[in-house]
Amino acid sequence: MTSELIAVDWGTSRFRAFRLDGAGKVLDRLSAEDGMSTVPAGGFAAVLERHCGAWMKANPKAPVLMAGMVGARNGWAEAAYSTCPASPKSLANAMLKVTDRVSIVPGVIARDKSGADVMRGEETLIFGTEVKNGLVCLPGTHSKWARVEEGAITDFATFMTGETYALFRQQSLLSRLATEPEDLTGFDDGLEAAKDGTGLTNRLFQARSRVLGDEMAGEKVGPYLSGLLIGAEVEGAFKRYGSNHVITLVADGVLAQRYVAALRSHGASLEIISPERAFLEGLATIAAARSQDPTP
Repeated sequence: MTSELIAVDWGTSRFRAFRLDGAGKVLDRLSAEDGMSTVPAGGFAAVLERHCGAWMKANPKAPVLMAGMVGARNGWAEAAYSTCPASPKSLANAMLKVTDRVSIVPGVIARDKSGADVMRGEETLIFGTEVKNGLVCLPGTHSKWARVEEGAITDFATFMTGETYALFRQQSLLSRLATEPEDLTGFDDGLEAAKDGTGLTNRLFQARSRVLGDEMAGEKVGPYLSGLLIGAEVEGAFKRYGSNHVITLVADGVLAQRYVAALRSHGASLEIISPERAFLEGLATIAAARSQDPTP
């Protein structure tokens, strides 16, 4: 059996690739630490050849479709953002061709009265959820919440939850108070603190004052911080989009567990899909749209 598609998820820190047959079945996969940020200028083609060259030779007709930060300004080539509403077909029509067989899926930009927001890579995952109407949540370093209407991304918002957690947990004064092993009940305390409306920066400082006042053990600081930030993200997303939706959560592992807890604390209904499945199905959807009539 030969490959019909080589799918590449090329992010800032990781390179992941999948060799798929004509039915979308994964024939082979690989993962490496050759993220976009580690590749020198002019070195992207060589990295792709090193990891996927054998697959490409096995089926010279198999297209190579890439998504993620590889299409950023500092990536292989800048794939211009497509505007909302963005559909699989509009992204397929706007793909950037970098060689005869290698193309990059563009990111998406949304604009409203508060300013612009951008995503690159998440659009592929969103289309892989097969959500036609609803909200999609993609947790991560920069979490995304996207509104999908009639199969198109019509609006989205980014929350710097993961990056903020890392900064406060590792570099702020809170890092001096956090101890291990962690007491995970602190996560629920953080979720509750996010709901009281006092203000995020005040509640962040309370991770310090509660310890100094003997109201919280150091083992709870890290989980409390995680719960507070995820809770604040959920509060902000629901304020923007409302809470009367089925939320499709693209996550797995511990991150999925924490977002499930945060969403269920609000009584939200949710469905879960793994990021790998969403990526593969999303890229296949965009590839299929490209093979159709390219007219808008």
